[in-house]
Amino acid sequence: MWPILSTQELIDDTTLAELGTVVEVEHPERGTFKTVGSPLKLSDSPVDVQRSPLLGEHNEEVLSELGYSGDRLKELRAAGVI
Repeated sequence: MWPILSTQELIDDTTLAELGTVVEVEHPERGTFKTVGSPLKLSDSPVDVQRSPLLGEHNEEVLSELGYSGDRLKELRAAGVI
C-alpha cells in the first residue's frame, strides 16, 4: 500500500526534487519557492515551470493584441485603468 503524503512532505522529498517532480521557481514578490513541476517527462520536450504573472503584468501586451493603440493604452494608464 502506498502512503498518502501531505503537500509539505512532497515538497520536502529529496527524491522528487532530483527527479524534477518538485522544482524551485523565482517570483519577484514571493521570492524563491518550491512547487510541483510537470508530471510529464518527455526527453525531447522538456518543460520549464515558470511563475504565475503578477496582477496586470501583461495588460499592455494583451490589450495590444486585442487592437488597442499605443495612444489608447497611454490614456488607460493615465486614468488608472491599467
